Amino acid sequence: MLVLLPPSETKSDGGTGGPLDLSALAFDTLTEVRDGLIDDLTKLAGDPEAARAALGLGKNTDVELARNAALRSSPTRPALERYTGVLYDALDAGAFTRAQRAKAYARLAIGSALFGAVRAGDRIPAYRLSGGSKLPGRPTLSAVWRDHLGPALRDATGELVVDLRSGTYQQLGRVPGAVTATVLTEHEDGSRTVVSHFNKHHKGLLARSLVLTRAEPTDVQGLARVARKAGLRIEVASEAELVVLT
Repeated sequence: MLVLLPPSETKSDGGTGGPLDLSALAFDTLTEVRDGLIDDLTKLAGDPEAARAALGLGKNTDVELARNAALRSSPTRPALERYTGVLYDALDAGAFTRAQRAKAYARLAIGSALFGAVRAGDRIPAYRLSGGSKLPGRPTLSAVWRDHLGPALRDATGELVVDLRSGTYQQLGRVPGAVTATVLTEHEDGSRTVVSHFNKHHKGLLARSLVLTRAEPTDVQGLARVARKAGLRIEVASEAELVVLT
């Protein structure tokens, strides 16, 4: 089972790993695209005004630009520790035992506008690039990644894929047959609405249940059993969709 998580805009600083080594990252067919994007992003950081416009940043964002300028020299840390925010708070990887962390490294991958996708244990630097950004002189990032990321994910898995990425990141590289999850709030009158604010929180809880289970689900029904055992309210909408109810 492979669980694909979305990245986050917020990222932790620092790290104890050496500089970025693209050859050490998972999904190695993506190396050439990654290398080119890093070159472009590093150069763009030298023009703060253009960088802020391309990346959708405000004026007080020197830290973000400094991160991008130092992509090839700054320290790295596992992607599971690099990304922060609501989903990653709910995942609570900091509380994993050594054995649970090994499971997380085996079962989790994280989408990325810069790297396409990385495994949870891949060591990466802090950076700023969103899936909806458009770098000068390049097409959209979905166009940059589309012909590369989808095939890389399909070729590397050969197993059940649970795609928890947002729509923007799914467009970078789709995985046919992957199971997705929709988070809905059920109201007293029985009506249901799509959850926005807590969507990431509940996907983080779902990802946590899939990391910690001893089971090896092979289909959507198996995924639902694992999530229910962890205390989540789950419905199976189809062979390729789970519904998480709040």
